Amino acid sequence: MPYRGHDAERAGQFGPQVYAAWRESSLGDIVEALEYRLIFELAGGIPGKAILDAGCGDGALTAAFARQGAQRVVGCDTDPRMLARAHDRAASDQVAVGLSAARIPALPFPDNSFDIVTCITVLTFIADVDAAIRELARVLRPGGRLIVGDLNKWSIWAARRRMRGWFGAALWRDARFRTARTLAASMQRAGLRTKAIRGAIFFPPFTAAARLMAPFDLRLGRMTTLGAAFVAVQGCKLGDGASAVRSDTDVRR
Repeated sequence: MPYRGHDAERAGQFGPQVYAAWRESSLGDIVEALEYRLIFELAGGIPGKAILDAGCGDGALTAAFARQGAQRVVGCDTDPRMLARAHDRAASDQVAVGLSAARIPALPFPDNSFDIVTCITVLTFIADVDAAIRELARVLRPGGRLIVGDLNKWSIWAARRRMRGWFGAALWRDARFRTARTLAASMQRAGLRTKAIRGAIFFPPFTAAARLMAPFDLRLGRMTTLGAAFVAVQGCKLGDGASAVRSDTDVRR
């Protein structure tokens, strides 16, 4: 479960090599596969869409959108090492991806630029989540989808990271873990309609547990976010006939 797009002053603690090592591990491979399945489920149809991956890290998700047939894909991040790795990945995968050095609170894109905007495991490292989500919503087209995925406040994984912060790990000392309810409330304050809330990674951070529980993980995540290490919220920008009334069937706490 790599963490993407954090501030430049923290970049020295977390580079592309950490992502590579995580994906090469059995636990990392299982976790990332579950997260990506959830993100793609919430994103809906990819072909023909303009997509922004805000806080793109090493570009793995960004490139995956391009491989799925998106018309235009842009990734942005603050770390030049991450952007260089994302560039190399896109070239290796032979996909067209735009990359930009940018911070989420000040995105260099016009209003209403993208059909889908994703922000995955980034907001934990941003103090003003409302301002960040307003900026993400600004570049989203009316009727478009914002997918926010982040670290759940109440999980074994978060508890371990809090302890690391207490014992001096700078990356986690100032991290802000939030619930799905908190993220959904921020989306609604930004004028988005919350359409779906999901959880994933209900197992503890051990490979044996991951292998045992992975087949049931996303099914459980459609029912609750309690205990999930990863939570994702889908919001829709109002306009072009989009209703301001929240869905009663898709939203789960």
